[in-house]
Amino acid sequence: MNISSKIFPRYARCAGLLLIAAALCVGVDAQTWPPATSVPNAPQPQEPVTLGATPLNLLKDQGAIWSSPIRIREKELRYLVPLGLAVTVAIATDHQAMTEVVSQNPSFNDANTKASNVLVAPLIAAPGVLFLAGQFKANEHARETGILGGEAMIDSLVVEQGMKLIFLRERPTVDDAKGKFFQTNVGWDSSFPSSHSMIAWSSAAVLADEYPSRLNQICLYTLATGVSLTRVLGQDHFPSDVLVGSAFGWMIGHYVYKKHHRWHRPDSQ
Repeated sequence: MNISSKIFPRYARCAGLLLIAAALCVGVDAQTWPPATSVPNAPQPQEPVTLGATPLNLLKDQGAIWSSPIRIREKELRYLVPLGLAVTVAIATDHQAMTEVVSQNPSFNDANTKASNVLVAPLIAAPGVLFLAGQFKANEHARETGILGGEAMIDSLVVEQGMKLIFLRERPTVDDAKGKFFQTNVGWDSSFPSSHSMIAWSSAAVLADEYPSRLNQICLYTLATGVSLTRVLGQDHFPSDVLVGSAFGWMIGHYVYKKHHRWHRPDSQ
């Protein structure tokens, strides 16, 4: 059997949209990367992040995210090209990964699906807990983290649902894990990208940016990685689904923080 003759024609049908998706992913982060160097003693914004400003911020976020491919500059290709290649390789090997590498034992798959739900729960809950703590204790930092974490997750959900409706990919449990794209019968249950991964990584990115100690970053990104890994081991998503979901989630979370955060440590003034 000539594997390449079956895999790459299938990829070719969706290559154009996948490259646009990769451009979208990189383009969002390109607006704030590399981060600007702060000027010592520079005046900092005084207006705190508020819940009332979030709806308008969400609209602005979506406009920036969906229009970001048209603002890609040549230097951003150093991010776009590797990401596009990684997605290409992942899609080309998705079928083999899900049929030959990942166990298809129902009890094993079910355990990992449940684990992914457990692992994503604290990343979903953390922004809400921090917001409430900030409200009750008048802690501007915690309140901002909660608001921006929630904003990033909502942004991720909107983008993820839009992409699902564009790509209409079958789940690994359908048709011997062929992972076909543009199948109208898929409807809202499209596999590409992974919503768990996008939510987990968008929340983790905001939390890690707001509380940037090495230990916090290790814990948060390890937790988010666990969410992505268990979605594959549970036969819920293909590796390319979680790769794109994780990348988009991280970049959206990073963008939301860089665009909207206002709180600064007192000793940084």
